[in-house]
Amino acid sequence: QVQLVESGGGLVQAGGSLRLSCAASGIFFGINVMGWYRQPPGKERELVAIISSSGATNYADSVKGRFTISRDNAKNTLYLQMNSLKPEDTAMYYCMYRRVIPRTDYWGQGTQVTVSS
Repeated sequence: QVQLVESGGGLVQAGGSLRLSCAASGIFFGINVMGWYRQPPGKERELVAIISSSGATNYADSVKGRFTISRDNAKNTLYLQMNSLKPEDTAMYYCMYRRVIPRTDYWGQGTQVTVSS
């Protein structure tokens, strides 16, 4: 089955940058999307960005212009470049793989991002 392992999180000062990676393994069938979600302390999980197998992307309004999602299909790796980080970006960040038909979601264990003032 699909397995996802995130890396690249850490502690950074406001205004700094981090690059998250998600290494995927397993067999990927048909139409799919991959994405990043995050869960701030005491809040619900929320969408950060998604990218389809065709390359189409969508971003949460809060990260537009600051974050960039990309995928390297040859390496089965998903990335999230995070620039101009703010304290409100502090959260556990999760990688997601979604098989569209039949719809099945897979999740990584998460990587912590902490942005200090």
